[in-house]
Amino acid sequence: MLSRFTVCIMPGAGGALALFLLGCSALARGICTGERCQAALGEAGYYVAAVYEHQAILSPNPLEFITRQQALELMNQNLDIYEQQVMAAAQKGVQIIVFPEDGIHGFNFTRTSIYPFLDFMPSPKQIRWNPCLEPHRFNDTEVLQRLSCMAIKGEMFLVANLGTKQTCFSSDPGCPSDGRYQFNTNVVFSNNGTLVDYYRKHNLYFEAAFNTPARVDHITFDTPFAGKFGMFTCFDILFFDPAVWILRDPEVKHIVYPTAWMNQLPLLAAIQIQKAFATAFGVNVLAANIHHPSLGMTGSGIHTPLESFWYHDMVSSHGHLIIAQVAKNPPGLIGAENTTSKTDPSHGKFLKLLSSDPSCEKDAQEVHCDQATKWNVNAPPTFHSEMMYDNFTLVPIWGKEGSLQVCSNSLCCYLLYKRPTLTKELYTLGVFDGLHTVHGTYYIQVCAVVKCGGLALDTCGQEVTEAEGVFDFHLWGNFSTSYIFPMVLTSGMTLDTPEQLGWENDHYFLRKSGLSSGLVTAALYGRLYERD
Repeated sequence: MLSRFTVCIMPGAGGALALFLLGCSALARGICTGERCQAALGEAGYYVAAVYEHQAILSPNPLEFITRQQALELMNQNLDIYEQQVMAAAQKGVQIIVFPEDGIHGFNFTRTSIYPFLDFMPSPKQIRWNPCLEPHRFNDTEVLQRLSCMAIKGEMFLVANLGTKQTCFSSDPGCPSDGRYQFNTNVVFSNNGTLVDYYRKHNLYFEAAFNTPARVDHITFDTPFAGKFGMFTCFDILFFDPAVWILRDPEVKHIVYPTAWMNQLPLLAAIQIQKAFATAFGVNVLAANIHHPSLGMTGSGIHTPLESFWYHDMVSSHGHLIIAQVAKNPPGLIGAENTTSKTDPSHGKFLKLLSSDPSCEKDAQEVHCDQATKWNVNAPPTFHSEMMYDNFTLVPIWGKEGSLQVCSNSLCCYLLYKRPTLTKELYTLGVFDGLHTVHGTYYIQVCAVVKCGGLALDTCGQEVTEAEGVFDFHLWGNFSTSYIFPMVLTSGMTLDTPEQLGWENDHYFLRKSGLSSGLVTAALYGRLYERD
């Protein structure tokens, strides 16, 4: 069991960033407050953001149908906590705050039992509405009213998730038999309480209580302090629409991301995918997860392409507020354009291996990797093991240094590594190229270095959080997609940033040296959206 902790990373490669985390020693440096201070931050190119990981008060029996009044009593308990956090954030000059998915009403409802928890949602594109100042304009909008009033009271933009309803008619071929649509909805309020916009979750994750909207909502909104933000929810992060689609707008530099994410190691812990998305697309991600460690749900953060402030705690039963100063224009990853000198010994060896690769010859139809083992005649034998419900092909990593290759279908993965000290741990290089079919269906190409659960090969792919093995390495593969999410996770659920990323000779690579703690996972997680 992990001990209770909060982690903060201060600027490394991108020294211009000034970030602070509530609860860390950096708080002693302070986050200034007041209009004058916010103006100074704005001139310096920063804004102040907050995310709150919320331990939701849940319905004791979510399958039972209750009255609207009973539902409001429960939701108001969660909203009381939200309001406390808004006021705490206001004291630190926060300009935007994000709350998690399912944080107000909870989860595990049926379509019928969730109905009393749903607010009516008018379209802000058709009607300009301030729920706090105009509370009687629409019925069944009590939750929206409270959120609007919080935004006014805290003088900040506010993003929250709630359930909403919309009446439909039999003339609508998609109308459910009960005559209404029910949506998992994010809302954005401005600092004067006006409803700016809403987003209805498109990629539902086993959510029988909700409908998928007929058309995908592509939601962006403007702020006076940081320009344009995009918005989506939880499982959406793994799909092109809307997560990647909205980033085709070059003005979108920031993402607000309510989530209720169940961690799954070694590749899809909450903070892991949040950070990888920020790095892959060069955007800031404000991610608020719900906090229920018994369900494996924790992990929130404010992530830039270079740095992260995050929270991951499998012990505490309390919520947690993260506050950070964030650059309006996210700095890119240093070295992303292959600026490392070819005279660098490690990178030079990588380039030499890359140019001499004899395997994976292409013909008109496919890529053949049958001769892959010739790349290193002393390579250990490959084996198969289940990881993340997928059948990975793996090769053990032995010795203090070396080079390895492993292939599956059209993807070959390569590793060049050096270890200052050998530890009594088993590491492996794994590859998967295929359709993932458990807990969602989507096509992935993955190259991953992972620590195994034990010393036996059949423990590779198990969930591990602690490690001692330190590596300097290049990891690369001949990916068939440009959508690749780089991940470096070290001991104690600690995030690290790649030193260098980029394409070289039709291969995508990740370089890292000088790990501060043992490696748990280093991965290039590729998504082939068109093959879903």
